[in-house]
Amino acid sequence: MAALFTPRANLFARLAIAGLVGSIAAVALATYGWDRSSYSTHQNLFVQQTVPFSHQHHVGSIGLDCRYCHTSVEKSAFAGIPPTSTCMNCHQQIWTEAKVLEPVRTSWQTNKPLIWQRVNRLPDFVFFNHSIHVNKGIGCVECHGRVDQMPLMYAAQPLTMQWCLDCHRDPAKHLRPADQVFSMEWQPPASKDKRKAQQAALMESYRIHPIGLTDCSTCHR
Repeated sequence: MAALFTPRANLFARLAIAGLVGSIAAVALATYGWDRSSYSTHQNLFVQQTVPFSHQHHVGSIGLDCRYCHTSVEKSAFAGIPPTSTCMNCHQQIWTEAKVLEPVRTSWQTNKPLIWQRVNRLPDFVFFNHSIHVNKGIGCVECHGRVDQMPLMYAAQPLTMQWCLDCHRDPAKHLRPADQVFSMEWQPPASKDKRKAQQAALMESYRIHPIGLTDCSTCHR
């Protein structure tokens, strides 16, 4: 009686199983890579706006404080988007005929707000509070990068769950004195010993306890 399977059947079966496992692994790796790529996180990608607002000019050259435009950053979860009146505080007097500012003047005249595109995005199921971070010594630069060097705004960090957890597990090295939170140029002490001492002092001063910072309910409510 002839055998149902030839000797090569085992080889073909092994190759099929290996191919299936390899395909699943490849799909998993591709999904992992995509999830962390700039196409997914939008990191380092310029966002087109109605008005090409330059942080490099306003923050870097003129020296505007972040809080001048983002007025609620110290007391609210949302940093705040400046109303047109904030822009017109200056632009009623300078660049009054600039073509690039026509949408600003139209917004002012019609009392219709400008539509800004979000640059830093978090999923709806993630809770983020600006005020707790800045009041605990986290500088704007940590998340938003050197905006004073950005002609057009882009997301400087991936803002993935892993990226956030890395900070929550070891917040000490991200802290700065309260009067330096909005500084673009502040740097910690160059000396390792002085840097460690400052970090320990800031952790105590801000009463930060990392143990609870990685609880799911901290960011997912």
